[in-house]
Amino acid sequence: MNLFKKKNYIKLPASQPALSKADEPKIPDGSWIKCSHCGKPIYRKELDEYKICPNCGGHFRIGARERLKLTCDLGSFEEFDKDMTAANPIDYPDYDRLIAKAKEKSGLEEGVVTGKCTILGYRTVICVMDSNFIMGSLGSVVGEKIARAFERATAERLPIVVFAASGGARMQEGIISLMQMAKVSAAVAKHSEAGLLYISVMTDPTTGGVTASFASLGDIILAEPGAVIGFAGKRVIEQTMKQELPKGFQTAEFQLEHGFVDKIVKRTKMKSMLGRILMIHSREAGQ
Repeated sequence: MNLFKKKNYIKLPASQPALSKADEPKIPDGSWIKCSHCGKPIYRKELDEYKICPNCGGHFRIGARERLKLTCDLGSFEEFDKDMTAANPIDYPDYDRLIAKAKEKSGLEEGVVTGKCTILGYRTVICVMDSNFIMGSLGSVVGEKIARAFERATAERLPIVVFAASGGARMQEGIISLMQMAKVSAAVAKHSEAGLLYISVMTDPTTGGVTASFASLGDIILAEPGAVIGFAGKRVIEQTMKQELPKGFQTAEFQLEHGFVDKIVKRTKMKSMLGRILMIHSREAGQ
């Protein structure tokens, strides 16, 4: 008797035909996104209107309209200068095409939305920059709209809230872009001289000429967690200084530690924080 003779103790089923392409399970495009902070995949439906990663708490960038919806009382927002749009002041090549593409991507006419609203019942002027529009760069129209918003706030004796989000001055407009730093800063100074409140909120990213001007001039400076805040980029500074910069350099947390911002506020708490500040200011101002 051969004990090692192979025997078919198990009867295997006949092989099944391979699934066709039509029968394969499908995952809709865009169902999953990758967190830019922790790198983990997130099912898109897990993100609510605040766009905060459920794994690490990282704050995704959001557009101006989304920000206004989270901040303003329902139905209270009244927009200023809605149809103002950029020309091509120095005839920069393909600038008109770049503007058209930015309008399509962001759904805006320019890189900032300005207006007035109420926040928890307290009246204020508000400006929200949008990084979807040429990285929220500071051009002639962005500067003009923000300067006009400060002028309106001064004339109507209202506080102002500015959400900054920018990669800096818009190089396609040359010196005209850089002029906006001084122009907006002058409007901020007049608003301050009138004894009125300016709350600056730095979001990711707040860099370049915006940081070097009006974003840093607030009476109270708030920031979202993890926001990049600085002037020149980290790599540029390291290459210039020939030395390694501290860990976390130019994050909101680093700036808080070194006294550059007053408080880091999560996006879910931002409206209530702004409302509290406006309430205190309104009492002190006798409004």
